[in-house]
Amino acid sequence: MTDLKVDVTNLKKNYGSNQVLKGIDFKVANNEVVVLIGPSGSGKSTLLRCLNKLEEPTSGSIVIDGHDISDPKTNIDKARENIGMVFQHFNLFNNLSVSENIMLAPVELGKANKDEAMTTAKKLLETVGLADKFDAMPASLSGGQKQRVAIARALAMNPDIMLFDEPTSALDPEMVGDVLEVMKNLAKEGMTMVVVTHEMGFAKEVADRVVFMADGYVVEEGRPEAIFEDPQNERTKAFLEKVINI
Repeated sequence: MTDLKVDVTNLKKNYGSNQVLKGIDFKVANNEVVVLIGPSGSGKSTLLRCLNKLEEPTSGSIVIDGHDISDPKTNIDKARENIGMVFQHFNLFNNLSVSENIMLAPVELGKANKDEAMTTAKKLLETVGLADKFDAMPASLSGGQKQRVAIARALAMNPDIMLFDEPTSALDPEMVGDVLEVMKNLAKEGMTMVVVTHEMGFAKEVADRVVFMADGYVVEEGRPEAIFEDPQNERTKAFLEKVINI
């Protein structure tokens, strides 16, 4: 696979004696959308959080954009500038307006001056369908709107890759569609994305590849139609039978 964005080899992660990731090999190509699915406790969020070293791997290598972020000599802050992350909880700064939240990192890190950052913030708010919320405070927004601001904030750093950790699971059901729509549009524009989600419809429609994890292993992976319509592994079949609405 040429042009690898993410190349993970034999990744292991232990919390004390509890082994959460048991030797994961995981690759993502440039412009690929990979969706991680699996039961709670399967290790999918831990894998995602290892990709920008929010979790410290126990062993194995993680190469992102040619940088081995598992190497202690790698400047992780520099590497993270190219990795956008969107969490289950939005983590907006409540004392800053929507636009200030989006402008903060590019200005603080010298990626843009204030005027450039403001222009970008306006454009990104249009992208996520919130052009009228430029001066709003986070407290006045719904959960779905906050999550879309969080996506805009991650995009403000112009990342090469976006990581999404269950971005809709803390939202009311009627908010989910708007957030997924923004993510679908990002995928169409060619953003490299790794998404942990329980939204099987999104996985089916948007993913280039679906990776099913269970018990700390990658059990099965393939095109969405292969995984959802003709899963080979019994564990995958059992999981998908329990998951409705796909």
